[in-house]
Amino acid sequence: MKIGNIEENVITVVVAAGKGTRMKSKKSKLVHKIYGKELVKRVTDTAKRIGSDDIIVVVGHLREQVEDVLGDTVKYAYQDELLGTGHAVMQVEEFLKGKTGKVVILNGDVPILRPETIKNLIEKSIKNKEYATLLTAEYENPTGYGRIIRDVGGSVKEIVEEKDADPFQKTIKEINSGIYCFDIKELLLALKKLKPNNAQGEYYLTDVIKIMNEKGLKTGAVIVEDNTEILGVNDRAQLELLTRVLKMRINSEHMKNGITIEDANSTYIYDDVKIGTDTVIHPNTTICSGVTIGENCEIGPNSYIREGCQIANNVKIGSFVELKKAKIGEGSKVPHLSYIGDCEIGKNTNIGCGTITCNYDGVNKNKTIIGNNSFIGSNVNLVAPVKVGDNTVVAAGSTITDDVPSNALSIARQRQINKDNYKKKN
Repeated sequence: MKIGNIEENVITVVVAAGKGTRMKSKKSKLVHKIYGKELVKRVTDTAKRIGSDDIIVVVGHLREQVEDVLGDTVKYAYQDELLGTGHAVMQVEEFLKGKTGKVVILNGDVPILRPETIKNLIEKSIKNKEYATLLTAEYENPTGYGRIIRDVGGSVKEIVEEKDADPFQKTIKEINSGIYCFDIKELLLALKKLKPNNAQGEYYLTDVIKIMNEKGLKTGAVIVEDNTEILGVNDRAQLELLTRVLKMRINSEHMKNGITIEDANSTYIYDDVKIGTDTVIHPNTTICSGVTIGENCEIGPNSYIREGCQIANNVKIGSFVELKKAKIGEGSKVPHLSYIGDCEIGKNTNIGCGTITCNYDGVNKNKTIIGNNSFIGSNVNLVAPVKVGDNTVVAAGSTITDDVPSNALSIARQRQINKDNYKKKN
């Protein structure tokens, strides 16, 4: 990968072998989702975004579930005995042997680390010629975390785990995030020297720092600017917390880019959503991944924009509307209480209240196409596959099963019959 003007081989290792017993689940912790994407997939996607030359995932407990999620997009190493982070990275030796460059170590249960943060870590490691560069953070209450021990010059001397720290070391507020960038060759040599001489009887990856320092190799650290990035998931409460953090991060980015979100707490915008400037998102709205929305649109309240939707400029999607794989042309309106799925709608078309595209026949999903400048009355059922032309009017209460030509009025409903004195007779 390229860091600035420097070309460097970068391999990413994702440690994803733990049991995650505090989740109280039959599923691997790593396959629980935040915003529709599994924890471990969020981490491997981040590794791809930084331009990793190779990604190796260390799996163990319920490994088949992780493999089902990631498929053949990564390589796998297997940790049959869970003997610590150092032991997990030892399992990757065959993939690193003979390689040069950097190896980044990520955790499969730390899912919202920004790609930019990892790139900064790698860049510092390369520019400063460090053999180990840590991502650290400063916490007012560092209980439970490994402490960063620095020498008088400010360089990282070692990392001491909470259970092995003395009273003074426990007062240190700089903590280890568990994210590292190592020189590949020196990491492999250090791993061979790891010993399980600690309270846990495990091989600590943190001991690599001390081993490198004893060898006279330069080590360093980058303090993360936003501590929420290094939050991990151990239980359901933390899963919910990280969902809220990610939600607010995404919403804030959209607002910075000129989008009005009336109530960020009740608005859920997933990853990889594109929204044009001056669009207004009303409360209780959900917009799923991959959706594109143009400029000067009005979305919601209480609307649900699902996958595959493309919404042009100056479009109104009103209250209690659900869209799925819908393409809405410029200036068109779906004001309220409608389901529009597998549908293309042209420009300046109005969709009446209660309209439904009946897209599923029990076996296949079928498409509805509606032209430009058309008016669909309230409570209309469009039974797909069906086409409605330009400049058409479909009368309220109609069930449309056949194509409607352009410039036509279509009425498809039973003739009304009134029976006088019916209630009196019965």
